[in-house]
Amino acid sequence: MTKKQKVIIVGAGIVGASIAYNLSKKNQDVTLVESHSKAGCGVTSTSFAWINPSGRVPDNFQHLYDGSLAEYHVLEKEIPELKVDWNGSLSWGVPANIHKSYIETITRQQVSDLEPHLKEYPKEALYAFKEGAIDPNILTNLLVKKAQENGVNILFDTKVTQIKKEDAKVVGIHTSKGFIESDVIVLATGTTLPELCKPLSIDVPVEASPSIIIRMKSPKKLIHTLISNSRFEARQLSDTTIIAAEDYLDDHGENGPEEVGRRAFDTLRNDLKKGEYLELDSIQVGERPMPKDGYPIVGFHDQIKGLYLAVMHSAITLSPVISRLVAKEIVDNVQLEELEGCRLSRFYPVNE
Repeated sequence: MTKKQKVIIVGAGIVGASIAYNLSKKNQDVTLVESHSKAGCGVTSTSFAWINPSGRVPDNFQHLYDGSLAEYHVLEKEIPELKVDWNGSLSWGVPANIHKSYIETITRQQVSDLEPHLKEYPKEALYAFKEGAIDPNILTNLLVKKAQENGVNILFDTKVTQIKKEDAKVVGIHTSKGFIESDVIVLATGTTLPELCKPLSIDVPVEASPSIIIRMKSPKKLIHTLISNSRFEARQLSDTTIIAAEDYLDDHGENGPEEVGRRAFDTLRNDLKKGEYLELDSIQVGERPMPKDGYPIVGFHDQIKGLYLAVMHSAITLSPVISRLVAKEIVDNVQLEELEGCRLSRFYPVNE
C-alpha cells in the first residue's frame, strides 16, 4: 500500500482538473484550489479544443501525442456523459503532417459530401478521420465533478498568495481563506505559474501566447468536421454555435482582436451556404501558456521536494494522457520515462 499523501492542486483548468480526476482514483487526500467561482474559467474557456496530435514534434514528445486519441476513448468509457465530436478534421492550403496513418487525401467530391454547406471546394484536402474536438468547459467541469464524487475537496474563489516551504520541502499554501498544509503541491495555473514560482527562486520559462476565439450563433449545423484552411479555422461547437480561431496580431487598430474577429466572422458568412444567418456572439482573447520551446513542462522540481509543475500547450490534446502519468508519479513517487522529455531541467543544462 502506498502512503496516503496530502496533495494540493492549484488551478482548475483542463490540466488541474485532469490531474485531480486521475488522483481521485488513487486514494489520496486531494484538494483542488481555484481562484475563480467555477472550473475552466481561464484559458480553458477560450480554447478551440481541437484534439489534434498530428503536428510534427520531437521524438521525445511523440509518444505523448500518439497516445492522446486512445486516452480520450478511455475517458469516454469512464465518463459516459462526456461527448467527444469524432467527425475528424479537414485541411487544405495550410501546413499539415501527412505521415499519420489516420490522415488521407480526399477528392473535391468527398469534401463536398463531408461539408455540404461550403460554397467553394478545393481540388483535394487532407482528412484526419480519427481526430476530434470537445466543449472544453463541459469536459473540465465533468472532470471536477467526478473528482469531487471520488472525494476530492474543491475550493473555489480561493486565491493562492504564497507557497510555504521549510528547508527544501513544500509544506503548504497560504490562501485568501487561510493556510492549507500539504505533502505535494501541483501547480497547474497556466500563465501565472512563473509568478507563483518566483518567490521560490524558480525560473519557469512560460509566456502568454494569445489567440482569438470567435463565437457565432448558427441557425442550424453548418459545419460537420473541423475545417482548417487558409481562409478560416472553424468548427461547430454545438448545433447552434460555431467557433472560429485566429492568430493574435496586435492589441488595437485593424490588427486588434475586435477587427480580426469581425473579419473572421465575415469570412464565414461569405464562405458558408446560409452563412448570412450567422450572428456574432463574442470575440475573446485566450492567453495560452506557452513554454519556451513549445512543449510541456511536467514533473517534480529537482531542488524543492514535493513541488510539482504541470503546464503545457496544447493542453486539450495532451492533458488526459499526461495527467494519468502525473498521478502515477505523485502517488508512487517515481520519475516515469514517458515524461522525461518534459522536465524543467532541460532548460538549464548542467555544465560538464
